[in-house]
Amino acid sequence: MDKHYLSPLFEPATIAVFAGKDTPERQTPQAVALVEALTAQRFTGQLVFLDIQTTGTLGDLAQTRADLAIISLPPGEAIAALEVAGRIKCKAALMVGSGIPAAEAAVMHRVAKRHGMHLLGPNSLGFQRPRTGLNASVVGSLAAPGPLALVSQSGALTASILDWASQNSVGFSNVVSLGPNTSVDIAQVLDFLASDAQTHSIVVYLEGISSARRFMSALRAAANAKPVIVLKAGRKTAGNKAAQTHSGAIVGSDDVFDAALRRAGAVRVRSFVELFSASKCLASRYRPVGKRLAIVTNGGGPGVLAADWVSEIDLELGQLSPETAAELKAKLPSLASLTDLIDLSEEASAEHYRAAIDAAGRDRAVDGVLVVHSPKAGVDSTDIATAMAELKTRLGKPLLCCWMGDASVGPARAVLAKAAIPSFRTPEAAVGAFGNIASFYQNQQLLQQTPPPLSTLGKPDIEGARLLIENVLTERRKVLTEMESKALLSAFHIPVTQTILARTSNEAMMIATQLGYPVALKIDSPDISHKSDVNGVALNIMNATAVRDVFNSMIETVGRLQPGARINGVTIQKMASAKRGRELYIGLKTDDPFGPVIAFGAGGTMIELINDRAMELPPLNQFLARRLIERSRVSDTLGDWRGASAVDREKLEQVLLRVSEMVCELPQLREMDINPIIVDENGAVAVDARIVIESAPATARNYAHLAILPYPARYEQIWPLRGGGEYTIRPIHPDDAQMLQDLVHGLSAESRYYRFVSSMTELPPAMLSRLTLIDYDREMALVAIHRTRQMGEDGEPVETERIVGVSRYITNPDKASCEFSLVVADDFNGKGLGSRLMLSIMEEARDKGLDEIEGLVLANNPGMLKLMKGLGFHIKPFPDDPDFKLVTHTL
Repeated sequence: MDKHYLSPLFEPATIAVFAGKDTPERQTPQAVALVEALTAQRFTGQLVFLDIQTTGTLGDLAQTRADLAIISLPPGEAIAALEVAGRIKCKAALMVGSGIPAAEAAVMHRVAKRHGMHLLGPNSLGFQRPRTGLNASVVGSLAAPGPLALVSQSGALTASILDWASQNSVGFSNVVSLGPNTSVDIAQVLDFLASDAQTHSIVVYLEGISSARRFMSALRAAANAKPVIVLKAGRKTAGNKAAQTHSGAIVGSDDVFDAALRRAGAVRVRSFVELFSASKCLASRYRPVGKRLAIVTNGGGPGVLAADWVSEIDLELGQLSPETAAELKAKLPSLASLTDLIDLSEEASAEHYRAAIDAAGRDRAVDGVLVVHSPKAGVDSTDIATAMAELKTRLGKPLLCCWMGDASVGPARAVLAKAAIPSFRTPEAAVGAFGNIASFYQNQQLLQQTPPPLSTLGKPDIEGARLLIENVLTERRKVLTEMESKALLSAFHIPVTQTILARTSNEAMMIATQLGYPVALKIDSPDISHKSDVNGVALNIMNATAVRDVFNSMIETVGRLQPGARINGVTIQKMASAKRGRELYIGLKTDDPFGPVIAFGAGGTMIELINDRAMELPPLNQFLARRLIERSRVSDTLGDWRGASAVDREKLEQVLLRVSEMVCELPQLREMDINPIIVDENGAVAVDARIVIESAPATARNYAHLAILPYPARYEQIWPLRGGGEYTIRPIHPDDAQMLQDLVHGLSAESRYYRFVSSMTELPPAMLSRLTLIDYDREMALVAIHRTRQMGEDGEPVETERIVGVSRYITNPDKASCEFSLVVADDFNGKGLGSRLMLSIMEEARDKGLDEIEGLVLANNPGMLKLMKGLGFHIKPFPDDPDFKLVTHTL
């Protein structure tokens, strides 16, 4: 149970191969290529070749056992081979081939499921595991071993990347070629790679996904543990349709996909070339950094080109501090300049480069170093490359280089490649590669955010909002009127302009006079979505006579242009008084497959023309709301701008948080346009709103409509502690990392061994991150928090928090059961904490619809076995290891 469920697929000890090896006259070309690939090198496990057509096979089967079956046969024979694989107890199967239609693939999936096998295929070109000598693919020769994993939904692209990698000294831990209609999908492969010790970084070529929730869960887990770079096809409409046809998966809006990858902590690249650049950096195992790039060069022109591209892609030029610059200046040629670039001049030697790189590496104002070198007469480029290679190991920051030229710098590039220093032929490519590293750092900040569905602002009237929506749906309407839309916004405390419905021209005059001029008039009809299209909007009406005339004219014009529309009347509202307010847009769109997405940008009548849209997946917190605003182009106008005071950004962020609450709590929302929402130094007010709704299933109330599950604050509980005091049980979140580490530090050696079956004294960073940033949809961890009050250094009482216990479960691949773990601080044993943590985690698993909870307990851990027995667990031997007991409980 400590191995990943896909280990039999990607780490098999014994493989049964069905590829017609004994009947070569009947082999398909792919089967021939597969057998050659499997036997071209020594596999560390065992290969057994079987043929369903030969006599004696059934006798052989009686003695055969395998972890993995690899099948490359025509469809009819492939299904028969899959049945045989099931009978010899294979836990996984790989079907190498292409062109299998969805209907036949579904039959294969059912056969594999009946036998309990995980099936990669049928339209897969296979996978490689270089360290074990396993090339179960038809995408080329076995790649060199390395720390980089490749997952691709295109066989042709997989082959191209492997060909490039062989010429660029890039090795792989895993290479997986997926295809359409495969049972083991990209989410499951990412889940395996996240826990694979051989994989340090992941590159993904993506065309589409089958389940947004599963994909986001797996991608977030992977990106939390190691860098992930994604190249997604179908950025434009034509490519989008082509990708959907090729992969058979849902593609969705490209802008939304951008937002999803950012939120998952992954980095997106836009081209095949950029993917290779990012791969070079990942192969060098560079980790997240800021975006300040120092440029060391011996030529002004190339250095300036690099600096220009730094500005173009929103990086910052890293500049040395005055103290570092003064110290370095004394070591450089007299013509060297340190104003912006670190320009060493044409006289620069290897020692000058060494001094400059070392200085930039030590300066805290620099996050990465790019060396741009132009060949010069009398200067040995190889010596400079050697100096870089020597410095790399102790630099502690990304070191990249651009060696200009070609023939004369070949040996230098070889030195750089051997030292795993990413080398590029143009300054722009080198800067772009650093930009990928910086993006990873920024996106990791987004990944760490786990907001609850409701903010800490005043409680909204959720039931009132739901009742309003139900009434509209009862009338078989989907588009809310402006009055209804504003009422819905008001239920979530979003400020709106006062709006009153007039049914006659006389009513309109009286209402306008009471509100005060100037006013705006808008047609009110459940059948008209865009009022301006039918002349249903009039602004800046200055007196009662004009109100009467506009009312009558509007009713007549709208009735003529849209004769079937039901007209309730005309709404009257006072024109917004903010003279220098900014007109903004906040909206909601529903994407397939990612669900609801919040949009922000410039608003007003020019909204389509300006096309300023930044997007973020809900739920939001203040950090995410602030980043959403910053990504929009209109953000530059929200400060002091052309004589106007800066807007109240906090109030704007609060509106975004309120919209996030609406999206989380109202799964019926499909579209929403708050346009314009006018923001100034005094706050924000929604002037107009349009909302579209649809019926939603009952399960959506558990946030099933969201791609990212919110922090489940509903599971927070306070319990009395045996012997006095109390403690809080709540779901874990990323901020608990240090407290969890402190818990492990404080455990006795025996307790640590019982929990981790290891003598480690602390959790490794990757494991600590994995245990605190979890996907609440497929797993849960509950922590017991004990608070104490102590006197601080200033004599004032200070409350401190401590994690004194953790229970968790992870859903098994069958989606019906889960595996649990439990640990309690030694000084809190015997206080009922373990029982309460187990009962709470079982209740949560039951709430998720799981049927059974199970776990492994060391046979020499009497305390845990006694606790399990007291809770009603069944205890039995674990067949795979006599040192453990398997404990199970029906939920």
